[in-house]
Amino acid sequence: MADIHELSAVQLRDALRSGELSSREAAGHFLDRIGEENRHLGAFITVTAEQALKDAAAADAFHSRHAGKDDGALPPLHGMPVAFKDLTDVAGVITTHGSAALEHKPALADGALAAALKGAGAISLGKTQVPEFGLTAYSENRIAPPSRNPHALSRSSGGSSGGSAAAVAAALVPFAPGSDGGGSVRIPAAACGLVGLKPGRGLVPAGESSGDPAGLVVAGPLARSAADAALMLDALVPGADGPVADGPGADRPGTASYLELASQEPPRLRIGVSLDSPWQTIFPFTPDREALDALAEGIRRLEAAGHETTEAAIRYDNRYPGAFTTAWTAAVGSARIAPQREALLTPLTRTFRRRAQQRSPAKLNESLGFLRQFQRDTIAQYAGWDLMLMPALAQTPRPVGWFTGAGHGDGYWPAAEWAGDADGDYRRQCEFAPWSSMVNVCGLPAISVPVHWTGGAQGAGLPMGIQLIGRMGSEALLLQVATQLGC
Repeated sequence: MADIHELSAVQLRDALRSGELSSREAAGHFLDRIGEENRHLGAFITVTAEQALKDAAAADAFHSRHAGKDDGALPPLHGMPVAFKDLTDVAGVITTHGSAALEHKPALADGALAAALKGAGAISLGKTQVPEFGLTAYSENRIAPPSRNPHALSRSSGGSSGGSAAAVAAALVPFAPGSDGGGSVRIPAAACGLVGLKPGRGLVPAGESSGDPAGLVVAGPLARSAADAALMLDALVPGADGPVADGPGADRPGTASYLELASQEPPRLRIGVSLDSPWQTIFPFTPDREALDALAEGIRRLEAAGHETTEAAIRYDNRYPGAFTTAWTAAVGSARIAPQREALLTPLTRTFRRRAQQRSPAKLNESLGFLRQFQRDTIAQYAGWDLMLMPALAQTPRPVGWFTGAGHGDGYWPAAEWAGDADGDYRRQCEFAPWSSMVNVCGLPAISVPVHWTGGAQGAGLPMGIQLIGRMGSEALLLQVATQLGC
């Protein structure tokens, strides 16, 4: 058998269920890899090795009691190692939220995401690096070393699920859950050469984000293949029945799992290709050549598979940037932070917290009302196609420290080394990932798929991906297309 970390998540799942591997063997192997690699990557903030090995021993004991019995007692992710981004509560483990301004206390109970995956048999190895309160498209903060891209350590792994993406791409865990409120699964997936699926609103139980008045945040998988992403999605979605979709090939039969559906051939699709972004009026941008190369490769593969691609001109309301920013930053304004600790916030967080506190409730309600209308208008335009296609990112993965103006040191940087240009930081993020946040506002499912490498061959240079946006309920269809594209 290949080394444990070289197995796909599906193969590892099978080996654990059959007893070919024990849970302790799997957990110990990945913990050893974390010990060897994390000092370079900064993927993990906290490693819970002792608890993980205890949980693995309990899983092995449970497996022994049911060995040879076809009673369906083993949970679907029996013994599978995972890690949770450090915005997610895991009982008995500190949740830092990536902030030096908070008191770091162990969580009293599992959050919804941890409860779902641990209930499915997964074993947590620790907590991964995030930006402060998950606000940014890079995973750098003031409490721990930045999360780095396994394909080029000078580059960022993206955010806000950047530590989790780095961990999966470096095979420190077989797959990992992320949460996505404005691109936080798809951005790091694209930066690290992974499949990243943002489910549609309502498919996966929320509960991870308080103070999310626009309903932007949803949990989704980061994985090295569409099949591995489907395996995790099956564990995240409660019950056997999927949602009823309104697109071709998107209905999910009640007896079929996402993993089963991911391997099926999708129907021939009409795919709209667009570079239009709701950010371009306030932040004009030009996509990097590498982003356009990835788009061209995505189109080539889709057309080779029999799909039709056509140019789609999408008109976005130019009031979007202000309304989204108002909704996105509302929660940080109400976060419980002692006045004497506010100076420990990063410049971006501190700036947006101050603005949120100065904003009237009426202004927030006005923005939320606009975003609901934006959702209706945008979905109506997308309805002319089965899927929408665009680059996943407009630029190659950025250097560590590029957004903030901080240095590229090996460790984390103290307050004095952070530049104070919050608006410049935010603009650079929006130009880096201009096609992400509107998908959250619309509540639609979307997937980031790696299709191109800047060095030519896979594994050479930096990964670049495409984003496919589907209709409500089309998660299975997106996974099928990703499989068809070779992922």
